Amino acid sequence: MEMAAAKGAQNGRSAPEWRVTVPEGASAMGEHEAGRAARAWAWLVSCVLTFRDKVLGFARRVWKIGADDPRRAVHGLKVGLALVLVSVFYYTRPLYDGVGGAAMWAVLTVVVVFEYTVGGCVYKGFNRAFATASAGVVALGVHWIASKSGDKFEPFICSGSVFLLAAMATFSRFIPTVKARFDYGVTIFILTYSLVAVSGYRVGALLAMAQQRISTVSIGIFICLAVCVLICPVWAGQELHRATVHNMEKLAGAVEACVEDYFAAAEVNNRQPSAKADGYKCVLNSKASEDAQGNLARWEPAHGKFGFRHPYGQYRNVGAAMRHCAYCVEALSGCIRSAETQAPAHAKRHLADACTRVAAQCARVLREASSSVSTMTTSRSLDLAVAETKTAVQEVQANLRALPANLLMDAAQLFTVTSLLINVSTRVEGVVDAVDTLASLAAFKAADDEKPAESGTKVCNP
Repeated sequence: MEMAAAKGAQNGRSAPEWRVTVPEGASAMGEHEAGRAARAWAWLVSCVLTFRDKVLGFARRVWKIGADDPRRAVHGLKVGLALVLVSVFYYTRPLYDGVGGAAMWAVLTVVVVFEYTVGGCVYKGFNRAFATASAGVVALGVHWIASKSGDKFEPFICSGSVFLLAAMATFSRFIPTVKARFDYGVTIFILTYSLVAVSGYRVGALLAMAQQRISTVSIGIFICLAVCVLICPVWAGQELHRATVHNMEKLAGAVEACVEDYFAAAEVNNRQPSAKADGYKCVLNSKASEDAQGNLARWEPAHGKFGFRHPYGQYRNVGAAMRHCAYCVEALSGCIRSAETQAPAHAKRHLADACTRVAAQCARVLREASSSVSTMTTSRSLDLAVAETKTAVQEVQANLRALPANLLMDAAQLFTVTSLLINVSTRVEGVVDAVDTLASLAAFKAADDEKPAESGTKVCNP
């Protein structure tokens, strides 16, 4: 580094001037390090912002799940309350002394038995109680037989019983009736019997252990049922009932929207299908949910309008009839949205009014049936709507016969759409038949029975 000072004698300047010489390459190195630091800082800020966006997105999804159905949040609180109540038996000395160290089984019972719906809770509670009691009794009997056979044969009898009963119980799970109603109980039976039988060979007080196990499981089941039924209960039967009504409404909207979109495309180019036209998809995807809710609803006690022997199985028949109709609507929607050549405009205009009327009548029939199921009353206008649908179908068939024969090849897609629409109207009648059977089995009331009797005198407001 060099330093130079220059003095100005003429103008009286006495302050020195400093000059610094920087080695070559030092400035470039500083800029490079500054660039690396800036990139590292930008990367760190980007990571923090990405993490923040993911956390906020996850929080919004969780909030939406709870906002869509607040009962889900309530269910979490109910589970927490049940665990707090059952923990009293573990943390309180007098209660702990009464049930012993087996109090932990009550806690485990709450964890595995508590379900979202009352039917699910009753199903698991009954299966767990019956399986635990039966497995304990069988294990005690086998242990008594083994103890009488001598020390030489006792381990063989215990091991053989575990093998035989576990194999038979596991095979029974393939039986449809057992699979649908007692699958969970079979699993608990295998678990309980294996634990009791194997430990019974080494434990002297086998009877006391079995009693503690049954009592603590019973305590856990009782607390689960009390909390599930008494605090904001969610009934599987009501969920199945509402889902059936909702799917019927969606199917009605899909039939109407598909036909409207097809004939509106002739007037408006590049018209996008409406969202209602996809309503049939929820019907096609409802079978698993209907089967599960129908099986759980059988375990529920009478509540509200649902009696003890309410025909929940018929709801699955109604759902099957709706899916039979939805498959035809799906074919209709696929034909309408296909990229094939559209039919001549004048042919579509010739059939537009009649086909739209058939679709509207089919939607009306489905909505009338949905209203009948929703209110659990018989509808007088349902049969009238079915009759008007048949009349509209006859009109469509007459208009088809009136078309010139030379349009058959050019209007092939139009004829396909029309034939599918007629098929939909036939399958809608199948839905009505299933609803009529449900109304008969569930003893739906007449619509007039729900209306209060009108007084003969009228009161005039001043």
